[in-house]
Amino acid sequence: MKTVVIYESMFGNTRDIARATAEGLAEWSDVSITDVDSALLTVPTDVALVVAGGPTHAFSMSRQATRYDAVSRGAVRASSRGLREWLGAVSVTTPVSLATFDTHTKQRWVPGSASRAAAKEGRARGFVPVASRSFYVSDIQGPLVAGELERARHWGRSLQSAVRTPVRG
Repeated sequence: MKTVVIYESMFGNTRDIARATAEGLAEWSDVSITDVDSALLTVPTDVALVVAGGPTHAFSMSRQATRYDAVSRGAVRASSRGLREWLGAVSVTTPVSLATFDTHTKQRWVPGSASRAAAKEGRARGFVPVASRSFYVSDIQGPLVAGELERARHWGRSLQSAVRTPVRG
């Protein structure tokens, strides 16, 4: 089975979660990983699962203005296209399972998340959302909260049971 991991990262934390998730996925799937700027706009027909993630900005996926704000706060890199734009432009020819993730600061309650918004947008684009997860950073720039990379690896391993294989016939 083939899996594609696509991520948007500005401070490197979401990239690190994407890599750790891909490590877990690699135990049962043929995995490729790419940042959102380099991601294809058509999901290949042999891909059974797309894992897509980005940072939570203003309780949702980033926008151009929030990416500029991140740069003003010291972001290493701001994508020219974010997860929101990629999901708005991508096409799928057959239903593909979609797992989404985000990073955000650890708080008791956050009213929105990039992963939930991405799953909703993905459903509208023809994906079949199967899982969603948040990973935590200690502050806007990071670092990741202790244990989050291992949580991401474990999540990647666990996604095997969530993938829905389309019935062809």
